[in-house]
Amino acid sequence: MIKGTQIHKSYDHLHVLKGVNIEIGRGEIVSIVGKSGAGKSTLLHILGTLDRSDQGQIIINNQDVSKLNSRQLSEFRNKNIGFVFQFHHLLPEFTALENVCIPAFIAKTPEAQARTRAAELLDYLGLSERLTHKPGELSGGEQQRVAVARALMNRPVVVFADEPSGNLDSASSQDLHQLLFRLRDEFQQTFVIVTHNQELAAMSDRRLEMQDGNFLPR
Repeated sequence: MIKGTQIHKSYDHLHVLKGVNIEIGRGEIVSIVGKSGAGKSTLLHILGTLDRSDQGQIIINNQDVSKLNSRQLSEFRNKNIGFVFQFHHLLPEFTALENVCIPAFIAKTPEAQARTRAAELLDYLGLSERLTHKPGELSGGEQQRVAVARALMNRPVVVFADEPSGNLDSASSQDLHQLLFRLRDEFQQTFVIVTHNQELAAMSDRRLEMQDGNFLPR
């Protein structure tokens, strides 16, 4: 599903990623752990095509994304990649249903089809009675489930999550973790998760630890 080879990234004189190699299979849940500043989020953003590496190759679903121009990369990202962040980044003026529809609208999916898909996702995630609620009317856990639905909207091959439970209380965190594994088990959804949550990391199929810009040997 994903193969990154010799990924390097620097910001000014700071060498953040130092030749990272990573492979992730379809339907895997892989957690990336490590202290702040180890390069976890930088790697996640590069694998997720939100940023470009200085050198190295990244292949996602048999596509060498390193060779795509900005427009091609945006289209590829919209169709193939979902994101869940620590802060849900929902648009406050839109309802839960409308927020989930946004990736589909960007992909020019017909509105009726997008709304049907969004409603099905929200129902699956236990939010069928929250479709018309705006983010300010939802709990933190509900907002993050809306963000998960949005990430799944275009049936991505992989979902990248950066501290997805970092802003939730313990009960909501456990609910979210169980949800991620249910999505993997029922839909073979691939997840790559940066987290400080050791419980989530331990549950994952693989736990990769970063230190000083690369993975520690296993």
